[in-house]
Amino acid sequence: MKHGNPFRFGDLALDDAFTNRVGEIDELCSDLRNGQNVALIAPRRYGKTSLLRRVEQTLVREGVLVAGVDLMKTPTKERLAGKLARAIHDEIASPLFRAKERLRLFSSLRVTPTVTVDPRDGTPSFTFTPTHRREDMDATLEHLFELPAQLAAERDRSVVLVFDEFQEITEIDPKLPHLLRAVFQEQPHVAHVYAGSRRDMMRRLFTDENEPFFRSAKVMELDVIEPALFAEFVEERFAATDRGLADGVSARLVAITRGHPYGTQELAYALWELVPEGFTASHSDLDEAVESVVRSENAHFTLAWSGASRVQRLVLQALAAEPGSVYGGGYRLRHDLPAASTVQRAVERLVADELVERRRDGGFDLAEPFLREWVLRFGS
Repeated sequence: MKHGNPFRFGDLALDDAFTNRVGEIDELCSDLRNGQNVALIAPRRYGKTSLLRRVEQTLVREGVLVAGVDLMKTPTKERLAGKLARAIHDEIASPLFRAKERLRLFSSLRVTPTVTVDPRDGTPSFTFTPTHRREDMDATLEHLFELPAQLAAERDRSVVLVFDEFQEITEIDPKLPHLLRAVFQEQPHVAHVYAGSRRDMMRRLFTDENEPFFRSAKVMELDVIEPALFAEFVEERFAATDRGLADGVSARLVAITRGHPYGTQELAYALWELVPEGFTASHSDLDEAVESVVRSENAHFTLAWSGASRVQRLVLQALAAEPGSVYGGGYRLRHDLPAASTVQRAVERLVADELVERRRDGGFDLAEPFLREWVLRFGS
């Protein structure tokens, strides 16, 4: 039997490709069963959306109604309303009502949507055209935000509403967080998940006392996967496809990626491709796999490098050689960095561009594992 590559990166990692996160799944499921709002914060490529999908599958099997909207796909209030109406219809109303009754739920909206039914499967889409007064659209969104709680209370069902890339809410309309907070604080029957990848923005939204969502949700930060668990996962997936790993290869692989979910899956994918069925991956194979991944990421990193200022490049070179506190006098002296204030401006920009991340100890590191390999090879 010929096996396909068991590792996944880029798309959602589902089923056997999903890696561990047992503790996070249990914690999230328990919180949401209890009606606890959760702010889930995770950098890009940490598997946040895959984790949410696994949690949703678990809860749905238990009879919980789960609906979600990706705010990255809703740049306007009209698009947000359309996606939210579709999610409520498909995931909350469908298990509770017949088709005509489901559509009737949206008939009392201040702005009436255009409903288009897909002839292939009969699923409706909701479109709100921007030809109305602002206050009418706000009232429509308010009604849609209230609807899941109403249905939950009427049918005595638990409901979870998930907003992915929640930090985008202020880009849609700076006033929306105030509207959401006013509505959601009156919804004991609905647990809300606010998931976001911009850590600084998400932390500010939920921990700054001047923000409307201050202390409105339990903050849960997704970390890298524990290296020993990830190494075990890599070994299991190789073994399941009749391939082996030489002693120390799996440990070295996760040491290179530092447990980064996307990076580890990407490197394991590249290594698996080099090893024929029935053979064992060696350390030299791992070296070749690293070179392959760095080459595949070259265009992405070259674009980021070309857009960086001189000081930003100096910071990237320094962090590639030595992660740590870039503002310290000794660190700046070792790496020929300019004044702390100049370095701070560069770091803030790099963090915003998701090239650098702030560590728990207050220091900094490169956000992507292969960026270090690329900078050491080409960024000098």
